[in-house]
Amino acid sequence: MRRTNRWTMLACVAGLAAVAALGGCEAQPKLSMIELPAKYNTPDGMFLDSDGTILLSVPNFNDPNHPPKIVRIGADDTITEVCELGPKLGLDKAGPLGIGVGSDGNIYFSDNPDFGKNIHTSRLVRVVMKDGKAVKAEVVATGFNNANGLACHGDSVYVNECVIDPNVSPMPSGVVRFKLSELNAATPIALAAGGSDPHFVLKFTTKNEDWKVGANGLGIHGDTMWVCNFGDAQLIKAKLGPDGNVVSHEVFAEGQGMMSADGLSINRKSGAVFIADFLGNAVHKVCAKTGKVTTIAKNGLTDGAGGLLDRPSEPCFRNNKVYVANIDLPLVGNTPDKVYTLSVIELPPCKKTCDK
Repeated sequence: MRRTNRWTMLACVAGLAAVAALGGCEAQPKLSMIELPAKYNTPDGMFLDSDGTILLSVPNFNDPNHPPKIVRIGADDTITEVCELGPKLGLDKAGPLGIGVGSDGNIYFSDNPDFGKNIHTSRLVRVVMKDGKAVKAEVVATGFNNANGLACHGDSVYVNECVIDPNVSPMPSGVVRFKLSELNAATPIALAAGGSDPHFVLKFTTKNEDWKVGANGLGIHGDTMWVCNFGDAQLIKAKLGPDGNVVSHEVFAEGQGMMSADGLSINRKSGAVFIADFLGNAVHKVCAKTGKVTTIAKNGLTDGAGGLLDRPSEPCFRNNKVYVANIDLPLVGNTPDKVYTLSVIELPPCKKTCDK
């Protein structure tokens, strides 16, 4: 696992990469990468922890000979392993996607051990942490079709149910909220099927018949919850009330170069939202004031060498850089390859709030 020393101007990669200058800034983003070993072959969900490190979920869907892991990316981009998600921690199998840290200090992740099958085997898992070490993994909620994006906020954990019923058109999906105090591994919460469970705080539909994938990326900043609608390439803005429930929501941004809206990350200073576009092989920035979408990185199908995007699924904003997990799934004409990477996009200095 190493980071390349050579920085590449994206605009100079002819025929492969295209980058838009951010809101009139003359400088353009720069691209590098963190190369991962085969034991971390399918990176996905990311979370910026309070100590400035990044938690990364690694489901290893592309090569299941390697067990799923959770790793940590340090301030210097070195990678250390938090835990292997297997029998030692109490799990028979796992497929970690969205990830976060609760106010109780434990790690929570959306688990998809039967990824993509929509058979209600998806679940919410808590990794109990003590003195910085993973002690055990506990299933605390079950019954999801496809649990995906996850955000911990206050006394709760919010989880996206990406697919409520794939046989309905337009297809419903949404966000459920669990209070940490109600999560008990001895009696896991069983989510009621069909979207009728009272834990749902937000529901919406996806019209795209080719991609019946709904609620995906998820993030909370202050009293605003941002949710990606993958299939319709939308960013949804929801307002949270004092009790943590959603009081209103709207489609804040749609299209504008986005072909899909997968994972997201928030710049906590400016409020800008970064979105990984799996179908478009791109990363976009959405101004939290205007809803304007700017593409900061986009390229054709590659193996990810040199830091180019390779079917990205999740961004993570840290220190004016956007770290991007290249999940590299075998979809949309893509073939998983043996270059396993995180792209790192360094944003240019700019005084405009919306441009960071």
